[in-house]
Amino acid sequence: MIDVSPPASRPNWWQRRIAGPVRQQLTQGITPDKIALTLALGFTLGIFPILGSGFLLCGLAAWALKLNQPIIQGTGTLAYPLQLVLLLPFYRAGESLFSAPAIPLSIPQLLSRFFEDTPRFLQEYGMTGVRGIFVWSLLAPVGWAALYFSLRPLLRRWAARLAKD
Repeated sequence: MIDVSPPASRPNWWQRRIAGPVRQQLTQGITPDKIALTLALGFTLGIFPILGSGFLLCGLAAWALKLNQPIIQGTGTLAYPLQLVLLLPFYRAGESLFSAPAIPLSIPQLLSRFFEDTPRFLQEYGMTGVRGIFVWSLLAPVGWAALYFSLRPLLRRWAARLAKD
């Protein structure tokens, strides 16, 4: 007999990289609360205002809190575009908060100066980074809490639905 059923559709990027691993964790006994913690923390650390630091911060947090490394790293990577968007606002808010003079900033300028002369870059822009980190540290707990408490009920419902299937 010939099989006339439609071919199975290939999962899209979102299903393969995000929903699939989360679903797998939910069906392997990881609690929805722990996954919500992992997702919220990965996103929050992913927007840390120092380029290239999110990967390390996510890795350290996952190791220290025994969270799922692939999920936290994937979430931190997804946050990278937002990190780029928020980088200058964090720095400008830090300048404003500390009444520091505004210095000319742009992402391409920061990158080229960093790679031209790293010690001089750190001398010129180090305090700008510190002030940006301070602003991030004020906002990060609020952002983390909003994400965590929004994701937790959604993941609990999804886990309950998966348990019924």
